[in-house]
Amino acid sequence: MSDLKNDRLLRALRREPVDVTPVWIMRQAGRYLPEYRATRERAGDFLTLCQTPELACEVTLQPLRRFPLDAAILFSDILTIPDAMGLGLEFAEGEGPRFRHPVRSADAIARLGVPDPETELRYVMDAVRLIRRELAGTVPLIGFAGSPWTLATYMVEGGSSRDFTEIKRMLFDEPTLVHQLLDVVTRAIELYLRAQIAAGAQAVMVFDTWGGVLTPRDYREFSLAYMRRIVAELASKPDRPNVPIILFTKNGGAWIEAMAETGCDALGLDWTIDIGEARRRVGTHVALQGNMDPSVLYASPARIRTEVAAVLAAYGEGSGHVFNLGHGIHPQIDPEHVSACVDAVHELSVPYHR
Repeated sequence: MSDLKNDRLLRALRREPVDVTPVWIMRQAGRYLPEYRATRERAGDFLTLCQTPELACEVTLQPLRRFPLDAAILFSDILTIPDAMGLGLEFAEGEGPRFRHPVRSADAIARLGVPDPETELRYVMDAVRLIRRELAGTVPLIGFAGSPWTLATYMVEGGSSRDFTEIKRMLFDEPTLVHQLLDVVTRAIELYLRAQIAAGAQAVMVFDTWGGVLTPRDYREFSLAYMRRIVAELASKPDRPNVPIILFTKNGGAWIEAMAETGCDALGLDWTIDIGEARRRVGTHVALQGNMDPSVLYASPARIRTEVAAVLAAYGEGSGHVFNLGHGIHPQIDPEHVSACVDAVHELSVPYHR
């Protein structure tokens, strides 16, 4: 039995019966909330916000005070691991993340170490512990990490990229180097997620933001294989007591059968695949999370309600569905539209769980 007041998320991820479809929103703690913007201004910059456990806890809890969400997700960033590896993370306003020391040679890769989550990344673990305490058993806490391939793209490119020139050159000309990089990053992610679970995360999610830029063959070799390693590592440890694992590859709809075979508990879906089709393709192997187009939240509350109804109907009856957007919420969204979405999910999903 769960000691949570609301365990819908965990039950749905295990495909157990629920009363209504649970809902949370990627980037639910973020710039669309005025209280978040105020807290970030108080912090001074984004990295300080991430690296101050009390502030990370505050912004994690902010959306839960506004909306009856069924989960909290740790406020952090996927680039904490490469930053802890000494690559010098910076966030320039309007330009996104940049690394002062990108990794583009065998020597640079050889110098990379696996950070200790309770030393170099202690601020993340302290945030997890503080959030769990402040949640006081209301809803579960989701921890997360970027996928090995996604972190590698930032580490080699030195930041965000449109064409992925450097890492794709390395992939085709020096694939052994890419595998060496992915190996050390994978070991770091395994330790990082295990530490989050030990600190109190009750589900974990791996964000493969850039897996969709690969060919099917390269996706399996350079992205999926390493996510499979992470799932196997977490599942083999006694310190993972029934902690569900969610895998999400943006633009990964072509590969959901292979993703489902990794042993994960759930797949996050972006909005480019019909969730009913996805359910037919993967059967009962995994739960499904998603997958409304984030731009729907620009529309009127009435249209939001219609789109919520369409996603629920596409999934159909029974458990195993966690409602979410197909990617992160946009910064310009009106919080009242989020409220309309969350309320519609809970209200309109009742008939699917009788």
